[in-house]
Amino acid sequence: MREANRIVSRILDELGENVKPGVPTILFEEICQARCKELNVRPAFMGYQGFPFALCCSVNEEIVHGFPSKERILQEGDIVSFDMGVVYKGFFGDSARTFAVGNVSPETKKLMDVTRESLYKGIEQAVPGNNLYDISAAIQSYVEGFGFGIVRRFVGHGIGSHLHEKPEIPNFIPKGMSGVPLKAGMVLAIEPMVTVGSYEVEVLDDNWTAVTKDRKLSAHFEHSVAVTSDGPRILSLSD
Repeated sequence: MREANRIVSRILDELGENVKPGVPTILFEEICQARCKELNVRPAFMGYQGFPFALCCSVNEEIVHGFPSKERILQEGDIVSFDMGVVYKGFFGDSARTFAVGNVSPETKKLMDVTRESLYKGIEQAVPGNNLYDISAAIQSYVEGFGFGIVRRFVGHGIGSHLHEKPEIPNFIPKGMSGVPLKAGMVLAIEPMVTVGSYEVEVLDDNWTAVTKDRKLSAHFEHSVAVTSDGPRILSLSD
């Protein structure tokens, strides 16, 4: 799983290096396909429940599951979120990052910074003996402290020999739920999705692309994290 996630991280590095105004988002799909072929790994998302691409590419108000496109051209001031996964020797890697396209507004930069930092606040709680919802609480309290919204409809998940395993990892504390104790050996894909406005979601007519109902910006960061007796270990790193 470390190698699967390392490969994902290196692909995300390359995608980020190619983010600039004037680029069609299909370029990023082409990069993902080429690297998976070169490294002899399978794109985890392609064909999953019918998803037609290797990469989830979501621009601005698109939260997650956006389609790469020849027609969608990145513009100065946009943000673009990449969610990528691979299968390596039967195990899954999964990670996501949001990138600025050229210069972005101070509010947009703050959204990205808070979303990224909230992920690390959640990761800090991924230790044996904690409750799963300690992760949720850390993310929610940090994000809402800045006045941003936390998406409820999509959540993190366990990951291993399947892309989505139990437990689900909400980025908010669900009412009336007790959570589960965290144990060494669990691997969790923690992925806050944060909005400038309302956290309410709509899914477009392609039946995949999720957007904010108020069409305000959304950012998304994700790491796959092992719970160990020595503390959380982020697997989706390049080195």
